[in-house]
Amino acid sequence: MAKQQPRISFEFFPPKTAEGKKKLLEETVPALNALDPGFFSVTYGAGGTTRDSTLGVVSSIREAGIDVAPHLSFGGDDEEAVGALLDTYRERGIRHLVALRGDMPSGMGAATQLVYANQLVEFVRERTGDHFEIAVAAYPEIHPESRSYDSDVHYLKQKLDAGANFAITQYFYNVEAYFYYLDQCAAAGIDKPIYAGIMPITNFTNLARFSRNCGAEIPRWICQRMEGYGDDQESVRKFGLEVVTQLCQTLVDSGAPGIHFYTMNQVEPTRTIHSNLGL
Repeated sequence: MAKQQPRISFEFFPPKTAEGKKKLLEETVPALNALDPGFFSVTYGAGGTTRDSTLGVVSSIREAGIDVAPHLSFGGDDEEAVGALLDTYRERGIRHLVALRGDMPSGMGAATQLVYANQLVEFVRERTGDHFEIAVAAYPEIHPESRSYDSDVHYLKQKLDAGANFAITQYFYNVEAYFYYLDQCAAAGIDKPIYAGIMPITNFTNLARFSRNCGAEIPRWICQRMEGYGDDQESVRKFGLEVVTQLCQTLVDSGAPGIHFYTMNQVEPTRTIHSNLGL
């Protein structure tokens, strides 16, 4: 029996400029859609700060006949506002969501009550039934705010038990962490798919800074190799492609149910990695 190919998906963020939006919709989306992804997703700023631009990008992608999943969190909104947004998505033919706890924008402090992702999933199901396929976030190297490894797995189970269909992980470069996490989730009674989140390496300095903040570990040997290249951007690019292709090949060979690429709104290097895998 042939091994089932993983479901591939691509993530974008809503551009801040008209030029960026034009490039995303007219160049990046068509180029990556040619790779036949299961869906695209579009991020949602802290506290819903990109609500309108997320809605605009999502609507444009859906109008092109492409399946797209807007990210959604309560943020600073109440149930009425989130419910109205869900109604808008339904009216526009959106059938996928990525439900997140979300972050508070700076300055809001404790003025707004945090609504957890399992509560958001419950709210979506109560309001819309089975209309949406819902994804939630997972953390193979464990969320920076988690009390323990076991509690983090427990929180993922809560989100899936609330009605989510599958999870997408934070990006990682330690493939062993992902497969160990799958084993621990299975032992905890989780039987829904957990997609591997993959961040292609382009600007290593930015990646290293972002990774420190979000708790994603970059293995020391990768850091050492990258530092050795210094300002040689072509070597950085080639090594980044090699490392992430090998990571994805291991995921494919080992039966990962899906790979979700954090594209940073770029066609390359995601397209090259996809081609290297022969998917």
